[in-house]
Amino acid sequence: MTTTRRVTLADVARRAGLSTSAASMILNGRPDTRLSKDAHDRVNRAAAELGYRPNVAARSLRVDKTQTIGFVSDTVATTRFASGLIKGALAAAEQAGHVILLTETSGDHSRETDAIEALLDRQVDGIVFATTRARDLFIPDLPGNTPVVLLNAINEHYATSVLPDEERGGRAAVALLADAGHRDGIVLLGHNAVQEKDVFRSTTVARRLAGIRAEMKDRGLSFEREESMWEWEPHNGYAAVNALLDETPHLRALVCLNDPLAFGAYQALAERGLRVPEDVSLVSFDNDEIASYLRPGLTTIGLPHEEMGALAVQLLLGGAKQEEHLVEMPVIIRDSIQQV
Repeated sequence: MTTTRRVTLADVARRAGLSTSAASMILNGRPDTRLSKDAHDRVNRAAAELGYRPNVAARSLRVDKTQTIGFVSDTVATTRFASGLIKGALAAAEQAGHVILLTETSGDHSRETDAIEALLDRQVDGIVFATTRARDLFIPDLPGNTPVVLLNAINEHYATSVLPDEERGGRAAVALLADAGHRDGIVLLGHNAVQEKDVFRSTTVARRLAGIRAEMKDRGLSFEREESMWEWEPHNGYAAVNALLDETPHLRALVCLNDPLAFGAYQALAERGLRVPEDVSLVSFDNDEIASYLRPGLTTIGLPHEEMGALAVQLLLGGAKQEEHLVEMPVIIRDSIQQV
């Protein structure tokens, strides 16, 4: 059995007719080599012809960097909902000449500890901790010199985080209805302030609700009803809207706290012979892929996952300030709101 010998820097230098140190400076992009353009061209051509790849392990010993980023997620990699977080992170890492080592824990703390140890053993340059749905995240103690960025999460001990701007997103949802002329018969689907007074969901959910309620107040509006449900899933949206139609005949608009609730609402309305948006307008959150396939399409406030993933990597590599970084939630206008 024969093995192919790895092409070395010395091989490239020999082919280019230069010293190893000169070839190294050129391949590492040193701006002050004082070598001719011809020398640069010969080295780059020799590297391409020989199929040279830098020895990352050796380079890391010299510069104390491995050009690798650890990425610890709960279920980001195995669910379609938040895959944009990884997509954005990968694009930013590639642009910066880094690779990402991805681990997934399914929210299991013991697996998370194992994942962190594995990444630290590989001397990653920093770790991004990501969650599928924005929440407060527990993180075990890490070596003090390990850069950390939280993606779609917060932690009181690690202040650098990337989050969607939920408060502005909540305001935007209400503004869409108000600007369309809706003032009466508006129902909030997914939360009731009285019933959930002492219940904590997450900081980000609280911000979404704060934005919704602040915009309602600023516009001089109030909800006809608020429907509480812990799980924001289609079957709960369906059941709640069915009950609403029996008890609130003048229902005119729904603010759904996520798209799955809106999917259930669509079904309940259709079964009652009511049309969206002619009879009932809807606005929602998240911009789930299915929202664009509903008929009519669902107007929703999107989660900017790819932008968030890219920003997390940029902050990790750039040594960002220890603070929250909010990314604007895009307003996705489709056809579920009627002008009145």
